[in-house]
Amino acid sequence: MQIHSGPHNTSSFKNGLWWKILICSLGILGLGTFSGLSSMGGFQDWYDELNKPFFTPPNWLFGPAWSILYILMGGSLAIIWQIVSVSRYPTIKKFAKRGIVIFLIHLIFNLIWSPIFFNLHMTGLALVVIFIILAFIIILIRHFYRLDRLSAFLLIPYLLWVSFATALNLAIVVLN
Repeated sequence: MQIHSGPHNTSSFKNGLWWKILICSLGILGLGTFSGLSSMGGFQDWYDELNKPFFTPPNWLFGPAWSILYILMGGSLAIIWQIVSVSRYPTIKKFAKRGIVIFLIHLIFNLIWSPIFFNLHMTGLALVVIFIILAFIIILIRHFYRLDRLSAFLLIPYLLWVSFATALNLAIVVLN
């Protein structure tokens, strides 16, 4: 069943989409930054001592990568929020609201991963959480695609990065 938002013109930046993109992107970026910064103490001492796989990227890459991903996630969420705001069809509005709820639940898992991994040093539990995040991203892409293709495509880099991060988390569990 395809319920693509086509006639709602969500990509035209009419009806406040710019503001929704700004609010969502800055909000998610802010929450992600807070989660990351709250984990920095464990990062410097403990993480440096771990056995890591050969494909571990340099530490400086994580901040810029996550910043870009959080902004893309915010754009994706804003498009769905826009559909809720402008749709005249109750079925589409309800489906879009469900997508926002799924996104917010997923975001909680995203935000707790860093403290679990870096502060609590629970790499196994972090691996479970990142698998949950990965599953949610796949569900979100599928759900959002039915509403607006751009909102789904904006999550593809996130899916790729979290897939890589899952492999990295798994390798750290195995190596330590």
